[in-house]
Amino acid sequence: MPQIAQIAETWSSQIFWMLIFFGFIFFVIGRGMVPKVMATVETRDRQIASDLAAAEAARAAADAEEEAWRAQANRQRAEAQAVIAKAKLAAAKASETRLAKANAKLDAKLTEAEGKIAEARNGALKEIEKVAAEAASDIVTRVAGLTVDAKAATAAVKEALHG
Repeated sequence: MPQIAQIAETWSSQIFWMLIFFGFIFFVIGRGMVPKVMATVETRDRQIASDLAAAEAARAAADAEEEAWRAQANRQRAEAQAVIAKAKLAAAKASETRLAKANAKLDAKLTEAEGKIAEARNGALKEIEKVAAEAASDIVTRVAGLTVDAKAATAAVKEALHG
């Protein structure tokens, strides 16, 4: 094979060009491009870290704002409940006052009606006694043929009714 036979003659030349080629690659890529890439990576890492710190600060601010909002909402809710309780108490007192006035009016009407009923009952009892006395007197006259005095008939009827 002629290629193998030529190695002895060309090896030093091949090593020379290989060193030049790899040296060129080392200096161009290793010394020129890699530092730029590493600087870009570092800049990107710093930017990500600062973005994360800003996001964390924003989240903390949002949490603080939410907590302040919740505290304000709870305070307003408590104030509203106090106003509602006060309104309920005032309404209950007003209702109680109106109810007391209405009960007083009803009690007055009831007392007046009871008086009228008692008066009517007493009048009816007197009328019943009068009618019963006349009826008893009539019955005695018809049955026994005797005449009974009106006062005696009234006294007998009162004794029978109340007695």
